Amino acid sequence: MSVLAVIPARFASTRFPGKPLANDTGKYLIQHVYERVIAAERIDECVVATDDQRIVKAVRSFGGNVEMTDAHHLSGTDRVAEVAQRRGGWDSDVIVNVQGDEPELEPTYLDRLVERLANSPCSMATLACPFPQGSDPRDPNCVKVVLNQRKEALYFSRSLIPYEPDADAGGERWLLHLGVYAYRRAFLMEYSQWAPTALERVEKLEQLRALEHGRAIAVEVVERACIGIDTPQDYEEFVKRWRGRR
Repeated sequence: MSVLAVIPARFASTRFPGKPLANDTGKYLIQHVYERVIAAERIDECVVATDDQRIVKAVRSFGGNVEMTDAHHLSGTDRVAEVAQRRGGWDSDVIVNVQGDEPELEPTYLDRLVERLANSPCSMATLACPFPQGSDPRDPNCVKVVLNQRKEALYFSRSLIPYEPDADAGGERWLLHLGVYAYRRAFLMEYSQWAPTALERVEKLEQLRALEHGRAIAVEVVERACIGIDTPQDYEEFVKRWRGRR
């Protein structure tokens, strides 16, 4: 089974413009992500998908693979699907969608995600983990997921699911969704053509589109969250951690 990882990366960002090109560590942020992805044993090839020539130049400067995609895509998934469609002759069985702002992603988590999809009847898989200590499950920016007994997603929500009056008791009862996905190639081509669905629009969660179409999503539960970079402050904290490890 061959696996292609695609990292969608755009220059425009409401909270952190030019985020992929931040380089206070001496490496571009997108380079940190790329290096984590290619360290995964189950990833055969990695490509950055962007709509900006500045990102193209940066990725090529460190020897990475990069492709220009349509500037009018509404989501990263659309950008991933364009790359997969363009490579129709390439025998990739699985496409992995990795967010371009996850510089501390564990490569082994990608391996486990690919394995989970390979051993599942599902057409799509994603990651989740227990809520980190000190985080608030009621935060709508933290997406929750509930599973059935086969460890497949029943629902994703920004609301507190399952409901628990005492959310201050700790995060043990909730699973935090991590926005990394693996798709069987044929399903990705189909999925990317579907119009946004009702629950997807309400929750602003694209993965609900698959559930609303009756398609199961396998969930691999890993040990901890990988801290994403949404704001300049998040990036500053990442730089401190990176320098501390050095």
